Amino acid sequence: MESNPSTIQEQSPSWLEITMEVHSVVPPPHKSTIQKLKTRLKETLFPDDPFRQFKGQPTKKKWVLASQYIFPILHWGPNYNLKLFKSDIVSGVTIASLAIPQGISYAKLASLPPIVGLYSSFVPPLVYAVLGSSRDIAVGPVSIASLILGSMLTQQVSPTGDPVLFLQLAFTATFFAGFFQASLGFLRLGFIIDFLSKATLIGFMAGAAIIVSLQQLKSLLGITHFTKKMGFIPVMTSAFHNSQEWSWQTILMDFSFLVFLLVARHVSMRRPKLFWVSAAAPLVCVILSTFLVFAFKNQHHGIGVIGKLQEGLNPPSWNMLQFHGGHLGLSMKTGLVTGIISLTEGIEVGRTFASLMNYKVDGNKEMMAIGLMDMVGSSTSSYVTTGAFSRSAVNHNAEAKIAASNIVMSIKVMVTLLFFMPLFQYTPNVVLGAIIVSAVVGLIDIPSAYHVWKIDKFDFIVAVSIFKILMQITRPKTVLLGKIPGTDIYRDLHHYKESVKIPGFLILSIEAPVNFANSTYLNERVLRWIEEYEAEDPMMHSNSSLRLVIPEMSTVSTIDTSGVSFFKELMRTMEKKGVELVLVNLVGEVMEKLQRSNEADDFMKPDCLFLTVGEAVATLSAKIKGQSSNDV
Repeated sequence: MESNPSTIQEQSPSWLEITMEVHSVVPPPHKSTIQKLKTRLKETLFPDDPFRQFKGQPTKKKWVLASQYIFPILHWGPNYNLKLFKSDIVSGVTIASLAIPQGISYAKLASLPPIVGLYSSFVPPLVYAVLGSSRDIAVGPVSIASLILGSMLTQQVSPTGDPVLFLQLAFTATFFAGFFQASLGFLRLGFIIDFLSKATLIGFMAGAAIIVSLQQLKSLLGITHFTKKMGFIPVMTSAFHNSQEWSWQTILMDFSFLVFLLVARHVSMRRPKLFWVSAAAPLVCVILSTFLVFAFKNQHHGIGVIGKLQEGLNPPSWNMLQFHGGHLGLSMKTGLVTGIISLTEGIEVGRTFASLMNYKVDGNKEMMAIGLMDMVGSSTSSYVTTGAFSRSAVNHNAEAKIAASNIVMSIKVMVTLLFFMPLFQYTPNVVLGAIIVSAVVGLIDIPSAYHVWKIDKFDFIVAVSIFKILMQITRPKTVLLGKIPGTDIYRDLHHYKESVKIPGFLILSIEAPVNFANSTYLNERVLRWIEEYEAEDPMMHSNSSLRLVIPEMSTVSTIDTSGVSFFKELMRTMEKKGVELVLVNLVGEVMEKLQRSNEADDFMKPDCLFLTVGEAVATLSAKIKGQSSNDV
């Protein structure tokens, strides 16, 4: 409205009487297309505004800040002291005790040589210590990515029939995973990960944990011939169909160590100060089971062992990367899938512990750190790694102060690779299966699942999460507003029972952006609101038929050309019915687009725009009353 603010006294029903100052509706400041694009890209790609720290700084200081931003170790390194070192060495030694047996176990889960799991616990953590921004993340192989990588590659290549090719494809897939991860971070596309809801992650982790556990039946029961499928029915069928291969020695050892690991985990969960119990338990199991097998030579009585492992540090593997040939597509696909899975887990772990300790991690920097970690790892005989939840939880409970705990862990793994590899020759496969099962049990987050169920039943059903999002986009919520007596507040009539309708007014709230996906639905829904209004008890409207439709648009953040057409079509429909359309509380972008479409000057009339519903009702009530007096 272009008129000056005025004071209007409503003279409708007594509960409607209120003195109202009506304010002008003005268009947003003009911005060029380049300016709008710049603002949108900045908010999309740089929501944290990482360049603000460089403003007003001398050139030398800018170079220092840039180096610290790229390499966080340059930020905390100069201030590192003995107190921090004491804390990190305890954390590093503790997580190394967990990382060594888990590394061997997860490598076998990926159908890779066990030594590759130890290689992956040596070089990648060093890279993350230089580039990572989380002080709680402990890097290494993880069960889910290991299972997916192994299962995808074995569909076309046999790890036993052609082990060299399988290893080459695993390293190549790791390179592509790292390249994809680093690209997301470099291009500031971290928001893509946000499309995975909390409910989706909870469901995915739980489902993956069950699948991983089922796959361990081969080792836990001592079965030689076992299905490669991951479904529940094929796995259970295979387990019982080959019951003649079950080994009672294997089952007894498995049950004993699994109970021990679960009890240790329970103790650490109940008493966080005893975090070292669950962290040391896997290594204790490895040492004890290895001694028992060696002492009684049970490898000849149905208990399989790892066998000899190669001594020495990571050999280079860049010459094994294959960027051509018939298996290139398989490597790229496997890398993409495992890259997304491991990246999501790493980011989620980092954010979880950062929120607990009240500090922030840069999601895009984490993506670049994890990506470069995998790219370097693929050239040093390592496969896909990320921030592992179990190790990170131990690292957090051990009160790690910075990422240096990963360096300490790497040093301990390095010592193991150099001097202690012969000790693992008699380590039984069954204890590795028990370690995997006890680790993935922690991925089944029952309290969080119950919390999601309690808040939103539909969100709990992970399979319909995408469908739910589509429904929210294509079927946005619209509600009928009424006035709370004695105030100038308008709220949902079904929510606030004391709110009342205003005769002759249909006031609606559109609670979503208006675009091509929902404009047709909104047109039909608004017309249905009008039909429902007209079909109500005629006595309610004995003094006033429908005169005005007022969409309250404070939550309509954006609009496209289909949305503009929707409002134009709605206005033409209202004119045919003799009803006036008034728009309230337009945000800047929506108002600007509607104005640009108003070429004939017959759409965005000044007297059809208001800042609030209260001002619109006050002004239009007086206008209707004046028209009624003139008619009389």
